[in-house]
Amino acid sequence: MTTIAAIYQWARKLEADQRGQDLIEYALTAALVVVAVVSGLAPWVAPTLSQVFSKVGSVLSGTPS
Repeated sequence: MTTIAAIYQWARKLEADQRGQDLIEYALTAALVVVAVVSGLAPWVAPTLSQVFSKVGSVLSGTPS
């Protein structure tokens, strides 16, 4: 059997394998929920995060805020 034929057979078996399908679906659903929550909280969290990063930046640069 040639290498190309072996790779083709391996790819066909991999395509038919359904064992990891549920994990991928759960991961995509979780990612969608995270994006929805973050986009919903952005207007309230953004100013606070901006202040935190500003304070951290001023501490790292050595200038008082």
